[in-house]
Amino acid sequence: MAETFLRGLTRWQADTQREAVADVHVLAYDALHGAESGSRREFSAEFAGHVQRPGFEMAVAGGGQPLGCAYGFRADRSGEWWQGYAGAVPEEIERFTASGEVFLLAELMVLPAHQRRHIATRLQEHLLTRCRAALAVALIDPANGRARAAYRSWAWTRLGHLQSRPEAPPQDVWGCRPAVGLALG
Repeated sequence: MAETFLRGLTRWQADTQREAVADVHVLAYDALHGAESGSRREFSAEFAGHVQRPGFEMAVAGGGQPLGCAYGFRADRSGEWWQGYAGAVPEEIERFTASGEVFLLAELMVLPAHQRRHIATRLQEHLLTRCRAALAVALIDPANGRARAAYRSWAWTRLGHLQSRPEAPPQDVWGCRPAVGLALG
């Protein structure tokens, strides 16, 4: 098995790689859902917005063409991201958010032919090392057992669930403390 290289991308590099990242997204999610899972155009537009967010970080695996990537950005200090959280947001999380110490892992995806080679593990570790946040969080579809198992194996903890928009299904919120290497809980 060939070595898989990881590298961080600047905001500009990430934006220039938008089409390649969209290719990975379409292939990874179509394989996961067994059919065309969504609009490439919608993903590209969302990605373009994410690249502009404060604290944007991205890691890619592979050489010329990415075989996987992970990216995210800092949560807005206002706490707006937590709207739709079921119940009260824990005080520690509010404090981290207000101080700009929450990193939102927006996407973590690997091409189907390269899955189960620990690429996702290495991508999230590389990204969390780069982000230097006190708390990293990710939204996971509660029905996605593979994602839940992966995050659990990486010492992430389920923090609750959040419904970002009334028309959106609730998502599980998972978190970890990358700056100190400890899981929440």
